[in-house]
Amino acid sequence: MKQVLEVLGFVALVQGVLGLVHEFTHWHVGLVQRLDFLDGYGIYASAALIVLACALFAAAKSRRSG
Repeated sequence: MKQVLEVLGFVALVQGVLGLVHEFTHWHVGLVQRLDFLDGYGIYASAALIVLACALFAAAKSRRSG
């Protein structure tokens, strides 16, 4: 379970950073810019993904290995 939380945290972190890169540089990278219902809320969604990644990393750290 610990590895699953770490992988999900890594994916959320990467997608959040790529969403911010898209918002500030207009490169077409990441998943956030491809979701139509998030149109206009890209910065907020990317920041939420980064916060989610931090929470997933904290949850993974609190779990025992094994």
